[in-house]
Amino acid sequence: MKYPNVIGREAEISTLERLYQSRKSEFVAIYGRRRIGKSYLVSEVYRNKIVFSAVGTYIKDGDKNYETYRKLQLDHFYDSLILSGLDGNTTEKPTCWREAFLLLRKLLTGIRSRRKVILIDELPWLAGPQSSEMISELGYFWNSWADSQRNIVLVVCGSATSWMLDNVIRDYGGLHGRLTETIKLFPFTLAECQKYYKRNGFRLSQYEMCICYMALGGVPFYLDKLNNSKTITENIDSIFFADDKIHQEFIDVYAGLYASKERYVDIVKALGGHFYGMTQKEISDTIHLKSGGSLSKLLENLKESGIIRAYPRYGKERVETVYQLIDFFSLFYLRFILGKQAKKGIWNSIHGTPTFYTWAGDTFELLCIEHLPQIQNALRIASIDRNYCWSRKSADGMGAQIDLLLESKAERTDYLCEMKFTGSKYAITNNDEEDILNKISAFATSKMHNKTHSIQLVMVTTMGIAKGEHASIVNQSVTLDDLFMER
Repeated sequence: MKYPNVIGREAEISTLERLYQSRKSEFVAIYGRRRIGKSYLVSEVYRNKIVFSAVGTYIKDGDKNYETYRKLQLDHFYDSLILSGLDGNTTEKPTCWREAFLLLRKLLTGIRSRRKVILIDELPWLAGPQSSEMISELGYFWNSWADSQRNIVLVVCGSATSWMLDNVIRDYGGLHGRLTETIKLFPFTLAECQKYYKRNGFRLSQYEMCICYMALGGVPFYLDKLNNSKTITENIDSIFFADDKIHQEFIDVYAGLYASKERYVDIVKALGGHFYGMTQKEISDTIHLKSGGSLSKLLENLKESGIIRAYPRYGKERVETVYQLIDFFSLFYLRFILGKQAKKGIWNSIHGTPTFYTWAGDTFELLCIEHLPQIQNALRIASIDRNYCWSRKSADGMGAQIDLLLESKAERTDYLCEMKFTGSKYAITNNDEEDILNKISAFATSKMHNKTHSIQLVMVTTMGIAKGEHASIVNQSVTLDDLFMER
């Protein structure tokens, strides 16, 4: 079935359709970064098949008065039952989650339908900080009744990734082993963004789409804020610089992670000041949080949420795990908005300046790393055994850093990737050639290079490589056209 209002998500749609066609009850958990479109996807695919839906409400500092918090969530759950057809004249408001799920069971029993889809959105907020009661009763509802009905599709969504992982996906209590499917939603790729722009009446060049992606990322909620009667420069200015709500939006991204939200923000701010990332010890020293289990958990949660990535950096005596902020929205906010006097028109004055190209040069590297499958396809590499960053001093004492190395044992080749953002074809200078040859030489004599492998220099640029006396050092070229290809 076609879903004209959904961009991409083919694999996720196929999974949801398969679950609906199943001959048994199904229990699916969907998680991912806030604003990524979890509930929208479910609503579009299942539409009028949803017989009951409820959504948790985020309450600031709700954990300080749990009974009040719990009562409000129960009231909202009850309101959803009434809206779904439960007779309010013959039922009283539930005072605990056991009563709430008994009412849900009563509602579903009275509905005649081949398959009954239940959507519980923002489950972490509905359950609350002290979530054991709600999760226990949800587990009992599923184990004692819903599973045996064979016609229930229970969908739970949550932006608080750590909570979803700990309490639902990796739960060892009543929900252990009960999930039949897990879906993690990722941001749109450049190709999916291009489809979005076309569907919504934008006539943008790939170069403009690239700039927009580096500011907003592939987050559907932010794309929906774009106005096709404005230029990309005007849109970015309107979203980030002309609206004071942008500060709250940044905080909300991490409030959605639930517990320890202040610590998450501390980590993200620290990483925002070190584009190429920090080790766990460096983060620990910066935010004054002891390196160990607690910090490791916070970093793992941010990684699962798609906010940061962990990657290996080789070249020193031992391999370092480096954490890098990869959320484009947060990176842009931290570089241009936080602590500055943001007002309308600022981005227009920044665009095209050295400040702009410094930001674009850094962020384009990240955009390329986030589109590795497209780079792999463009290079016709059958398989990549590992990708990593490598850094060390060469024989002459100069620093040599390679931000992206792709190792393919099948191809017996190490691909050294240089990423460059420009508004026209990139002209390789004499200094560029010397720098690149220095990197190649340093890497070729390092322990990381398998001496039976060849080395290929790959230039990943926006518009391609300009002809010139130094262009011959490039073995393969990847451009925006390649990055916009489907996976």
